[in-house]
Amino acid sequence: MKRILGLIGLFCVALALPAGAARAGLSFGISEDRARAEAPGPFFTEMNDLGLTQNRAALEWDPANPDAIPGDVGSWLQIAQDHGIRVVLSLSAKDARDLSAAGRPAQFAAWAAHIAQTFPQVKDFVIGNEPNQPYFWLPQFDEAGRPLSAAAYEPVLAESYDALKAVDSTINVIGIGLSPRGNDNPSARSNKSRSPIRFLHDLGVAYRASGRAKPLMDELGYHPYPAKNTDAPSVGYTWPNAGLPNLDRLKQSVWDAFNGTAQPTFAETGSQTFAQPLKLELDEIGWQVAIPPAYAGLYFGTETYPTVDDATQAEYYADSILMAECDPSVSSLSFFLLRDEPDLTRWQSGLEYVNGDGRPSYTAVKQTIAQTQGNCQSAPVTWRHTSQVVLPTVSWGNLTHIRPLRSTNWSFVGGAREQATFRAGIFKAGTSRRTIARALTSGRPRPLLSVTGVIKARNRVVQFPGRRLKRGRYVFAILMRASMNPVRSTQLVSRPFRVGR
Repeated sequence: MKRILGLIGLFCVALALPAGAARAGLSFGISEDRARAEAPGPFFTEMNDLGLTQNRAALEWDPANPDAIPGDVGSWLQIAQDHGIRVVLSLSAKDARDLSAAGRPAQFAAWAAHIAQTFPQVKDFVIGNEPNQPYFWLPQFDEAGRPLSAAAYEPVLAESYDALKAVDSTINVIGIGLSPRGNDNPSARSNKSRSPIRFLHDLGVAYRASGRAKPLMDELGYHPYPAKNTDAPSVGYTWPNAGLPNLDRLKQSVWDAFNGTAQPTFAETGSQTFAQPLKLELDEIGWQVAIPPAYAGLYFGTETYPTVDDATQAEYYADSILMAECDPSVSSLSFFLLRDEPDLTRWQSGLEYVNGDGRPSYTAVKQTIAQTQGNCQSAPVTWRHTSQVVLPTVSWGNLTHIRPLRSTNWSFVGGAREQATFRAGIFKAGTSRRTIARALTSGRPRPLLSVTGVIKARNRVVQFPGRRLKRGRYVFAILMRASMNPVRSTQLVSRPFRVGR
């Protein structure tokens, strides 16, 4: 909490602004449906006190009653509007298999349009919720292990986009609501899921194959939960998953999937490709907290998750705000939940205990928002897409060592921070880089020795066959291609090494 107190001194002028006051920076909110289950006034009043201006709430589509809208929505929306709260409606299916059948995307899109017509004050809709997770979308893979979810989700998003824009062209269509993790393992014992980076790749493939000449979404919904609940916001995931510090990975994957199509990608530093580039809606984030003894009697069940303490949650929530504020592509950040759920098998990530008492995180969030007003307090994040493989590395070994004519250890270490295919070769020293590139691309001229393989987002030994080379000077070379976009490539060539005396 020392860091929060320091911020108070740095930004004391901002404290004169009323909570929830208009500002040009990031907006903050709560992802929770409690306002629909209880009297919504106190819920929105607490949001006003915190300086939160957005509530993402969920509505579920039931194919057995495809036109149904809960009857309480209208009064609840009016109370939110009276409190100056922007409501984002997250629309998803009641059951994980509900949108997989033929004709269902069009029915779902018609329901989305019906909601938009019924409640014209709502201008923001999330289409789907974590379709890369089996809890929300099935099937994830076919019997042969091929991914299915993104290709099946693409027409749901496309038809919903068109239906909502037909109601009101100013509606903000938020795509996907991606989970930050997936195991990409169709044979897993549980949670057979698709990682966010590979899901976006699959979505791009389906979009291009559809021939669609219109966008799919105005914003990308993302849930940057930590890999482990005890991880700080600055601790990310390994590829192909992505957390709060890995948003550059997410942006690159969107560029790989949609570059050159009608779907806008993210804004790039120093470049203006789209009049309205894609934005990031971080509409779920949270850390579960151990319940102090004084409140233990208010909860039931058994905790199934590693937890942090109250002070750590407060620090992590404030840090998340400061991180998100400095990324120009992020439009909003919403915490999941305002108030804990009482069942310990569910979520205790709220700013309040189950009885409504504020946690230290309540104060930390309120103070940080009041101080920063959503504006970056350090260096803004910069980002540009890369046409190379991400962070390629090589360790050629001891190139000054004279190697024997026959060796079983023609090798070096290569790596990248994403999955990449590679072809490596040994060439005579003095061979031009252009000739090497041609050889590693087409196999002509043939390298003296060559090997192909896959780099799985980490280092690996690139091992050549153990064959005789004539006396002379040689070089190692490797051409890597990004698996998610083979157009992105990197070629690296070693200094010469000598074989024989």
